Amino acid sequence: MKTGRRTVRLDLAEPLRISRSVMSARDAVWLDVAHEGVSGHGEAVTSVRQRLDAGTLGRLLAAAGADLARFPDPESALEALRTDGPSRGSAPPAVTAAVEAALLDLVGKRAGRPVHRLLGLAQPPVAATARTIGITSPARAAARARSLAASGFEVIKVKAGTPDPEEDVERVRAVRGAAPRARLLLDPNGAWTVARATALLPRFAALGVEAVEQPLAPGDPEALGRLAERSPLPVVADEDAADLEDVRRLAGRVHGVNVKLAECGGVHAALRIAELLDGSGTRLMLGCLAASTLGLAPAVHLAGRARWTDLDGHLLLAHDPWTGIGGEDGFVRASGLPGLGVEPRGTRPADRARTGVRREDLA
Repeated sequence: MKTGRRTVRLDLAEPLRISRSVMSARDAVWLDVAHEGVSGHGEAVTSVRQRLDAGTLGRLLAAAGADLARFPDPESALEALRTDGPSRGSAPPAVTAAVEAALLDLVGKRAGRPVHRLLGLAQPPVAATARTIGITSPARAAARARSLAASGFEVIKVKAGTPDPEEDVERVRAVRGAAPRARLLLDPNGAWTVARATALLPRFAALGVEAVEQPLAPGDPEALGRLAERSPLPVVADEDAADLEDVRRLAGRVHGVNVKLAECGGVHAALRIAELLDGSGTRLMLGCLAASTLGLAPAVHLAGRARWTDLDGHLLLAHDPWTGIGGEDGFVRASGLPGLGVEPRGTRPADRARTGVRREDLA
C-alpha cells in the first residue's frame, strides 16, 4: 500500500465563539491510502485541546502510513485495527480515526460496498443534524435560527457559558421565539459551576431546551453524574466522555454521551461505546469537530445508532473541499456509493486555490 498526505486550511464562514475560545479556521491533514489502483481517504483536524497541530498530525500520519506497509492488503490492515483497537501509548485517537477512515473507504471501494454495509446496515443512514449557533447577540441568534428553520433544520444547538448567564438565557429565549418548533440543545462547554448549573437548568427547561451538554468543567465525572440525577433536563457528557473508559464511568449516571470519532479513536471505537451503552439508560450523541465532509463522513454512516446527531462541522466552513453527505437542508445522509461515499468538490484551479492544499508526501 502507498500512502500520501496533504495539509489543507479550512476557513470557517464566520468565527465561532464558545465559552473558552473563538475559532475562525483550522488545519486538516488528509491521508490517502492506495492499493492496486484504488485509493481511500481519511482526515484528521488540528485541535488545541488535544495538542495536535498540523505538523504533529503530519508526522504521526506519516508514521501510521509507513506501518501499513507490513500488511499485504487494506482488508487485513482494517481487521487488525478493528481487532486490536486503540491501545495505551499508541497514536492519538484522531490519527487512528483518520487511518481507519481511509481503510474503510478503500476496502469499501474494493468491495463495491458503502461503509454502512460493511458495518452491517442495509440502508443508508439519514439523520436530522443539529446546527450550532455560537455565542452572539440575541438578535443575531434569532436571525440565524429563523434562517435555519426555514432551511429545514429541526435541531438547533445554542452555545452558552458567557460570564453573565442572563446573556445565555436571552439568547436561548430569542432562538426559541424565532424557531418555535425546533428541538433545542444547549452547550456551555464546561463553563458552569455546580451552583450556576443548578440555578440555570430549570430556566432552560422552561424554555423547552431538550438537553444540555457538559454543563460543568471536565475532570469531575462524579459531579456531573450527581448533577444529572437532579437535573430537570437531560445532561449529556461531552469533554468528560472522550473514550470507552470515560463512558464506562458515566454509563447509567448521565442521560447521554457525546462521542466524537476524532476523540474516541474512530468508527469501531464508537461502536464499542454504543454496545457498552445498550441497556444502561444513557443514550448516544454523535458529535464532531469543525472539519470537511471527508472528516464527517465516517460518523454519518453510524448516524442511525444515535439519539442525537450533531454532525454539522462541514456546514461551518466557508468552502468544503468534499461533497457527499448533504446537511444543507438539516439532514445528513450516507450515500449508496462504495466506501465513504464522498468525492472532491472539484479539480478546477479555483477549487484547488480555495482548499489551500499543500501536498506533503507520497510514498
